[in-house]
Amino acid sequence: MLGLRRCPRRGVPRPGRPPSRDPGHGPPDSSFRKLATPRGGPAPRWPRGRASGSDGTTPLPTMSLDIQCEDLSTSRWTELLPSMQHYGIIRLDDCGLTDAMCAKISSVLQDNLSLTELSLANNELRDSGVQMVLSSLQTPTCKIQKLSLQNCNITGASCKMIPALLRTKSTLTDLQLSDNHLGDEGVKLLCEGLMDPKCNLQRLELEYCEFTAASCEALSSVLKTKNSLQELTLNNNELGEAGVLLLCQGLMDPNCNLQVLKLEGCGVTPANCRNLSTVLQTKESLEELCLGENKIGDAGLAQLCQGILSPTCRLKILWLWECDITAEGCRALAQVLKGKACLKKLSLICNQLGDQGAELLCQALLDPACQLEELWLRTCGFTVASCPSFCTLLEKNRTLKELQLSTNALEDAGIELMSKGLLQSECPIQSLWLGDCELSDKCCGTLANILLSNHTLKELDLSNNRMGDPGIRMLVASLKQPACTLEQLVLFDIYWTEEVDNELRALKEIKPNLRITS
Repeated sequence: MLGLRRCPRRGVPRPGRPPSRDPGHGPPDSSFRKLATPRGGPAPRWPRGRASGSDGTTPLPTMSLDIQCEDLSTSRWTELLPSMQHYGIIRLDDCGLTDAMCAKISSVLQDNLSLTELSLANNELRDSGVQMVLSSLQTPTCKIQKLSLQNCNITGASCKMIPALLRTKSTLTDLQLSDNHLGDEGVKLLCEGLMDPKCNLQRLELEYCEFTAASCEALSSVLKTKNSLQELTLNNNELGEAGVLLLCQGLMDPNCNLQVLKLEGCGVTPANCRNLSTVLQTKESLEELCLGENKIGDAGLAQLCQGILSPTCRLKILWLWECDITAEGCRALAQVLKGKACLKKLSLICNQLGDQGAELLCQALLDPACQLEELWLRTCGFTVASCPSFCTLLEKNRTLKELQLSTNALEDAGIELMSKGLLQSECPIQSLWLGDCELSDKCCGTLANILLSNHTLKELDLSNNRMGDPGIRMLVASLKQPACTLEQLVLFDIYWTEEVDNELRALKEIKPNLRITS
């Protein structure tokens, strides 16, 4: 039976993916689906717009209605409905809306002259409800720019109306249809609209939409003809080797200007990495590539790295979590880190790199040409033996701002080894994640010293470690000092007494800008 996917509240990360501000205490629940949780933090996925004042000169904030994760009562709904015609931005995600409510929503939206963004994600609207909403957006006065119908329990039948919207609304630049049962027929219908010359879509999300390689020829044609399309998310659809090959053919077309391609869990194979390598060698526009949860292995990674090392490649972000990469694959990655100053973010979460892999990566990060800023290495099989390499990295690297080492057995001894690097005045690390690293109260004195001495560090995660009252008290003693500039401390799954809890509450009075998450 078709139905809504289970949705988390904001801030819950997707499996294996580097989330907004990852608590770092182990792989999240794989049943969760995202609820507009961008990498930057638990905030609205789209930025709030701005509008001109009545004199055409003074910018005024666009009026926004933003209600999320609230089951609207009849009285509350009756109160909200008339006001919806005045808002430029309407977000009613996960509010218990149904197809029966869409007739009234549609009626109100037809009279809304300022609407630019509409999000009705995670509501049981079904095809009948969505079709009413789409109809209201086709009025001549509607200037919709961003539309999210993610997880609304719609099928390919709704895609019959979307092409008309794409053809008539050249203002529409952002469309989110993830977590719906579109299937191959639905995606093919959608592509018909995308091919229209009047369509100016820039960003399309089709994650978990139940389509296969049979849709990829149509998607490839879109890539060949729509130079406006900049971001395409196809995560968790069974495209397989044949489907990815078709996509690569579209990506290599001179008309394609795609900047972001996300193929998480799409059945990308090592053979496909040769195709993607060719894409990277020919497309200067591609800046972000996500291949998480694809078993490309070291052989596939080696092929991929050849493309990244091409002088024409401008890749800035590379996500490779759960890709069956080992220390051997780190040799190829090391060459990339040394040779591509444009690469800023790299995720290798849930790959068994081991201490040898850590050493290879850290050595590469010391190269003056390396400009990496964020490195995600959660659950990579590191031990205390890797910590001297990380210490040297922290001592000498001057660009790395975020380091995720959660769920590695670093132990107290490892933190002692790394502390020399963290105590360096020129250490650039702003965010450090040490959740589930088998730490105890023994290392808290060292951590407390780091908090006082390191004025660059703003976020520290210590979740799911074996700390108690003594360790937390040592941290509090440093946190309350004016010299400590930490802004966020994450302590999920750490337990302390009521007495220490009172001390933490008192700390919030002293440091109101310090956020402690537990």
